[in-house]
Amino acid sequence: MHRLDRHSLTRRRFLASAGVTSLAGWVAPRSWFNQLTAAPTADGVVEQFRQAAATGPMQTTRVRGNAWIVTGSGCNVVALARKDGVTLVDSGILGKRVSDTVKQFSRLPVTHLVNTHWHFDHTGGNDWLHRAGASILAHENTRKRLSVDTRVEGWVYTFPAAPAGAIPTTVFQDEHTVHFNGSTLALKHYAPSHTDSDISVHFTEADVLHTGDTFWNREYPFIDYSTGGSIDGQIRAAEANLAKVSATTIVIPGHGAVGGKADLTLFRDVLIEAREKVARLKKQGRTVEEVISAKPTAPYDAEWGQGFQSPKSFLGWVYQGV
Repeated sequence: MHRLDRHSLTRRRFLASAGVTSLAGWVAPRSWFNQLTAAPTADGVVEQFRQAAATGPMQTTRVRGNAWIVTGSGCNVVALARKDGVTLVDSGILGKRVSDTVKQFSRLPVTHLVNTHWHFDHTGGNDWLHRAGASILAHENTRKRLSVDTRVEGWVYTFPAAPAGAIPTTVFQDEHTVHFNGSTLALKHYAPSHTDSDISVHFTEADVLHTGDTFWNREYPFIDYSTGGSIDGQIRAAEANLAKVSATTIVIPGHGAVGGKADLTLFRDVLIEAREKVARLKKQGRTVEEVISAKPTAPYDAEWGQGFQSPKSFLGWVYQGV
């Protein structure tokens, strides 16, 4: 377990203090990256993620105040350790592993859960946590997506409707505020970006912003066109995030290391640059294969291409949307 007392954390300093690296689509040890980039199995990428979440190491780090980050179960889970219970933002893939890890800093039960969007690596633990006593809150589109069979072409996978216990019981459309024993969570829906269900969660007193998958810190994002995402929407969400934060706000991405305003700015700028370059090449009549061969994101590929999305796959998503 690690404790961070600085109010503003650079990515490098956070990684050094946490002893982890930003790979395989979330903050995770390199061994996870090796598992997920091995030869593909018949189970596909979704099952590979689930297998890694069941066996990889879990870690906790205090971010600021009573807000903690839990890594190792598919995404960056944030926990608010209250005097009367624990509130989680996202449940990861396996709720029991997340709950057991939370006990490193709080012996109280998880009583409330917020989902930043509907994807399985952020909602896979919903059912277990609900059966353990947690109520679930999310945007109305998260409930809609979890309630029916939903296809994600980018993963070549159809997710069956979630169990009744995994489906949020409280939903909202645009904004929602929750008060917990002196702590305030301000929730805000984005226009369709990564999906059509994305929300941000601002821990007001601690000034910690969880962006879900509208921000990937120094990683190329996955854009789920199947459920409302787009490159333009991802850029709009990046702009919205920048408008929310100050120089001292700690920003938790859905995947990647904890960051701040400078990291959000870089993410926005890289996306805009990629969109402009790909759009120009596509307008010239280049095929997606020719655009990929031109390597328009070459200055960033060595670092940004080591996560969940390779430069090739990311350029494919950009090409689809311009």
